[in-house]
Amino acid sequence: MLLAQRIVTEISDRKLAAGDPLPPEHEMLAEYEVARGTLREALRFLEIQGVIRIKTGPRGGPIVSSPSSRHLASVFAMHMQLSHTSFRSVLEAREVLEPAMASRAAERISPEDLETLHDSTVRMAEQIDDVDAFLAENERFHSLIARGAGNELFSLVIGSLNWICDATPLGVEYPRISREKVLQDHVEMYEAIAARDAALAGERMARHIGDFAGYLRHRYPEVVDAELRWDQVDA
Repeated sequence: MLLAQRIVTEISDRKLAAGDPLPPEHEMLAEYEVARGTLREALRFLEIQGVIRIKTGPRGGPIVSSPSSRHLASVFAMHMQLSHTSFRSVLEAREVLEPAMASRAAERISPEDLETLHDSTVRMAEQIDDVDAFLAENERFHSLIARGAGNELFSLVIGSLNWICDATPLGVEYPRISREKVLQDHVEMYEAIAARDAALAGERMARHIGDFAGYLRHRYPEVVDAELRWDQVDA
């Protein structure tokens, strides 16, 4: 674990980006003065966390990657299972957090992120018949709003909750009429944020999340009240 932490520190200090290679194994063994098994265990741990990926082949080796909100969602789900937490808690967390994030995004979002947010609504419209792609873009939209609020931690947390809240691995289905409603809500939220209307953005997000929670509570009460399991979360 100490070696894994040291490698992460060096990735950060050297400002390495996703796709940059780390030194080959023989160089790392000499630099860190550890056994081969210790190094490989540390690298395996970092691979599981999404920090690196191992490229195979003659020129293979550890490559810097970028952990996503899905990795954090997996950690959340594991802890929630161990604490016997129900899916309802995720819904309630989103109902509290996301309207505030939308309000802050209306005040702080950059022109570049605002354009990306608009592009997200366009992609959702184009992918409305592809459920997996649509849900992935849905997660991205909410993460963009959290990032637009000016805090990367918010983006990670909200993105993680969105992966858990997808709930398709739990048997929840989203018919086309539901996807059309989500798209309409996203367009209206984008318009409020683009208008820099913090109150309206928060109000529309609160309605959006409330409608989603209501849909699950009405159609899938057994899912809402069930304790979350780590292996049920698509993270």
